[in-house]
Amino acid sequence: MTNETRRSLHGLAELVLAGPQHRASGTIRLRITEDGFATVAAPDLRVTADSLVVGGRRVPLAGRTLAEVADDAGVEIGAPRELYPDGSGAAPCDRVVLDGAAEIIGGFVAGDAALRAMGGDAVAVLWPEHFDVGISLNEVNFGVSAGDGTIDEPYAYVGPWKPRSGDFWNVSFGAAHPLRELPDLGAFFAEGRRRAAEG
Repeated sequence: MTNETRRSLHGLAELVLAGPQHRASGTIRLRITEDGFATVAAPDLRVTADSLVVGGRRVPLAGRTLAEVADDAGVEIGAPRELYPDGSGAAPCDRVVLDGAAEIIGGFVAGDAALRAMGGDAVAVLWPEHFDVGISLNEVNFGVSAGDGTIDEPYAYVGPWKPRSGDFWNVSFGAAHPLRELPDLGAFFAEGRRRAAEG
Protein backbone atom coordinates (compact mmCIF):
# COMPACT_ATOMS: atom_id res chain seq x y z
CA MET A 1 0.00 0.00 0.00
CA THR A 2 1.20 3.52 -0.77
CA ASN A 3 0.19 6.97 0.38
CA GLU A 4 -0.91 7.56 -3.23
CA THR A 5 -3.30 4.62 -2.96
CA ARG A 6 -4.77 5.94 0.27
CA ARG A 7 -5.14 9.40 -1.25
CA SER A 8 -6.79 7.91 -4.37
CA LEU A 9 -9.36 5.92 -2.37
CA HIS A 10 -9.95 8.91 -0.08
CA GLY A 11 -10.40 11.14 -3.14
CA LEU A 12 -12.91 8.72 -4.63
CA ALA A 13 -14.84 8.63 -1.36
CA GLU A 14 -14.88 12.40 -1.00
CA LEU A 15 -15.01 13.83 -4.54
CA VAL A 16 -16.85 11.11 -6.47
CA LEU A 17 -19.20 9.62 -3.84
CA ALA A 18 -19.78 11.95 -0.88
CA GLY A 19 -19.80 15.25 -2.78
CA PRO A 20 -22.33 14.22 -5.42
CA GLN A 21 -24.41 12.42 -2.76
CA HIS A 22 -24.46 15.53 -0.56
CA ARG A 23 -25.57 17.72 -3.45
CA ALA A 24 -28.29 15.23 -4.45
CA SER A 25 -29.43 13.83 -1.09
CA GLY A 26 -28.05 16.08 1.66
CA THR A 27 -25.78 13.58 3.43
CA ILE A 28 -22.05 12.84 3.33
CA ARG A 29 -22.32 9.50 5.13
CA LEU A 30 -20.92 6.50 3.30
CA ARG A 31 -21.16 2.80 4.13
CA ILE A 32 -18.88 -0.22 3.97
CA THR A 33 -19.84 -3.05 1.62
CA GLU A 34 -18.53 -6.61 1.42
CA ASP A 35 -15.88 -5.53 -1.10
CA GLY A 36 -15.49 -1.76 -0.74
CA PHE A 37 -17.56 1.27 0.15
CA ALA A 38 -20.64 2.99 -1.22
CA THR A 39 -23.11 5.82 -0.94
CA VAL A 40 -26.12 5.50 1.37
CA ALA A 41 -28.44 7.59 -0.83
CA ALA A 42 -28.66 8.79 -4.42
CA PRO A 43 -26.64 8.58 -6.54
CA ASP A 44 -26.06 4.85 -6.07
CA LEU A 45 -22.26 4.43 -6.36
CA ARG A 46 -19.91 1.76 -5.04
CA VAL A 47 -16.10 1.55 -5.04
CA THR A 48 -14.26 -1.79 -5.08
CA ALA A 49 -10.53 -2.47 -5.21
CA ASP A 50 -10.50 -1.91 -8.97
CA SER A 51 -13.80 -0.37 -10.14
CA LEU A 52 -16.55 2.13 -9.52
CA VAL A 53 -19.91 0.37 -9.85
CA VAL A 54 -22.82 2.48 -11.07
CA GLY A 55 -26.13 1.07 -12.28
CA GLY A 56 -24.66 -2.42 -12.52
CA ARG A 57 -21.89 -1.11 -14.79
CA ARG A 58 -18.22 -1.25 -13.76
CA VAL A 59 -16.10 1.84 -14.43
CA PRO A 60 -12.34 1.07 -14.34
CA LEU A 61 -10.28 3.15 -11.92
CA ALA A 62 -6.54 2.52 -12.19
CA GLY A 63 -4.56 5.16 -14.04
CA ARG A 64 -7.56 7.36 -14.75
CA THR A 65 -8.16 10.79 -13.26
CA LEU A 66 -10.81 11.27 -10.62
CA ALA A 67 -12.56 13.64 -13.04
CA GLU A 68 -12.64 10.96 -15.77
CA VAL A 69 -14.10 8.45 -13.33
CA ALA A 70 -16.79 10.90 -12.18
CA ASP A 71 -17.63 11.78 -15.78
CA ASP A 72 -18.04 8.10 -16.70
CA ALA A 73 -20.29 7.66 -13.66
CA GLY A 74 -22.41 10.64 -14.70
CA VAL A 75 -21.80 12.70 -11.55
CA GLU A 76 -20.37 16.16 -10.96
CA ILE A 77 -16.99 15.79 -9.27
CA GLY A 78 -16.29 17.74 -6.11
CA ALA A 79 -16.11 17.44 -2.33
CA PRO A 80 -19.07 18.37 -0.14
CA ARG A 81 -19.11 22.16 -0.01
CA GLU A 82 -18.49 24.20 3.16
CA LEU A 83 -18.92 21.32 5.61
CA TYR A 84 -15.41 20.73 6.97
CA PRO A 85 -12.03 22.47 6.64
CA ASP A 86 -9.82 19.50 5.76
CA GLY A 87 -10.23 16.38 3.69
CA SER A 88 -8.40 14.19 1.22
CA GLY A 89 -6.44 16.94 -0.47
CA ALA A 90 -7.17 15.12 -3.73
CA ALA A 91 -7.79 17.07 -6.93
CA PRO A 92 -9.95 16.14 -9.94
CA CYS A 93 -6.81 15.83 -12.08
CA ASP A 94 -5.20 13.24 -9.75
CA ARG A 95 -4.71 9.81 -11.30
CA VAL A 96 -6.05 6.83 -9.37
CA VAL A 97 -3.39 4.53 -7.89
CA LEU A 98 -4.61 1.20 -6.49
CA ASP A 99 -1.42 -0.57 -5.39
CA GLY A 100 -2.49 -2.27 -2.16
CA ALA A 101 -6.07 -0.96 -2.24
CA ALA A 102 -7.31 -4.35 -1.04
CA GLU A 103 -5.42 -3.85 2.26
CA ILE A 104 -7.27 -0.63 3.04
CA ILE A 105 -10.63 -2.01 1.92
CA GLY A 106 -10.05 -5.23 3.87
CA GLY A 107 -9.33 -3.18 6.98
CA PHE A 108 -12.57 -1.26 6.55
CA VAL A 109 -14.57 -4.45 6.02
CA ALA A 110 -13.06 -6.06 9.13
CA GLY A 111 -13.60 -2.88 11.13
CA ASP A 112 -17.21 -2.59 10.03
CA ALA A 113 -17.89 -6.19 11.10
CA ALA A 114 -16.26 -5.65 14.51
CA LEU A 115 -18.21 -2.43 15.06
CA ARG A 116 -21.51 -4.08 14.17
CA ALA A 117 -20.75 -6.89 16.62
CA MET A 118 -20.58 -4.34 19.46
CA GLY A 119 -24.36 -3.99 19.33
CA GLY A 120 -26.39 -0.94 20.21
CA ASP A 121 -28.24 1.43 17.91
CA ALA A 122 -25.14 3.09 16.43
CA VAL A 123 -24.66 2.60 12.69
CA ALA A 124 -21.10 2.40 11.38
CA VAL A 125 -20.35 5.28 9.01
CA LEU A 126 -17.45 5.79 6.63
CA TRP A 127 -16.72 9.50 7.01
CA PRO A 128 -15.27 11.08 3.85
CA GLU A 129 -13.42 13.92 5.57
CA HIS A 130 -11.09 11.71 7.66
CA PHE A 131 -11.62 8.47 5.69
CA ASP A 132 -12.40 6.27 8.67
CA VAL A 133 -15.29 3.99 9.54
CA GLY A 134 -16.60 4.45 13.05
CA ILE A 135 -19.35 4.59 15.62
CA SER A 136 -19.87 6.42 18.91
CA LEU A 137 -21.12 4.61 22.01
CA ASN A 138 -21.45 6.23 25.44
CA GLU A 139 -19.27 9.18 24.45
CA VAL A 140 -16.48 6.99 23.05
CA ASN A 141 -15.52 6.76 19.35
CA PHE A 142 -14.52 3.37 17.96
CA GLY A 143 -13.25 2.86 14.45
CA VAL A 144 -10.75 1.99 11.76
CA SER A 145 -8.79 4.59 9.81
CA ALA A 146 -7.05 4.10 6.46
CA GLY A 147 -4.03 5.81 8.01
CA ASP A 148 -3.03 9.43 8.57
CA GLY A 149 -0.55 11.62 10.44
CA THR A 150 -1.06 9.61 13.63
CA ILE A 151 -0.23 6.19 12.15
CA ASP A 152 0.82 5.92 8.51
CA GLU A 153 -1.06 2.68 7.77
CA PRO A 154 -4.54 1.28 8.46
CA TYR A 155 -5.22 1.31 12.21
CA ALA A 156 -7.97 0.83 14.78
CA TYR A 157 -8.74 3.38 17.45
CA VAL A 158 -10.73 4.02 20.62
CA GLY A 159 -11.29 7.70 21.34
CA PRO A 160 -13.10 8.78 24.50
CA TRP A 161 -14.65 12.23 24.25
CA LYS A 162 -13.02 13.07 27.59
CA PRO A 163 -9.30 12.21 27.92
CA ARG A 164 -8.33 9.14 29.91
CA SER A 165 -5.01 8.25 31.50
CA GLY A 166 -3.18 4.94 31.80
CA ASP A 167 -1.02 2.62 29.74
CA PHE A 168 -3.83 1.64 27.35
CA TRP A 169 -4.18 5.21 26.07
CA ASN A 170 -1.17 5.65 23.79
CA VAL A 171 -2.14 8.59 21.52
CA SER A 172 -3.45 12.10 22.15
CA PHE A 173 -7.06 11.16 21.36
CA GLY A 174 -7.12 7.76 23.11
CA ALA A 175 -5.72 4.44 21.91
CA ALA A 176 -4.64 3.43 18.41
CA HIS A 177 -2.73 0.49 16.91
CA PRO A 178 -1.95 -0.67 13.35
CA LEU A 179 -4.35 -3.36 12.20
CA ARG A 180 -1.42 -5.73 11.58
CA GLU A 181 -0.82 -5.70 15.36
CA LEU A 182 -4.46 -6.53 16.19
CA PRO A 183 -5.44 -10.10 15.31
CA ASP A 184 -8.78 -9.60 17.09
CA LEU A 185 -10.37 -6.19 16.47
CA GLY A 186 -13.38 -7.07 18.58
CA ALA A 187 -11.15 -7.75 21.58
CA PHE A 188 -9.39 -4.39 21.14
CA PHE A 189 -12.70 -2.52 20.96
CA ALA A 190 -14.05 -4.46 23.97
CA GLU A 191 -10.99 -3.62 26.04
CA GLY A 192 -11.25 0.02 25.01
CA ARG A 193 -14.91 0.09 25.98
CA ARG A 194 -14.12 -1.42 29.38
CA ARG A 195 -11.19 0.92 30.04
CA ALA A 196 -13.16 3.98 28.97
CA ALA A 197 -16.00 2.99 31.33
CA GLU A 198 -13.52 2.83 34.20
CA GLY A 199 -12.82 6.55 33.73
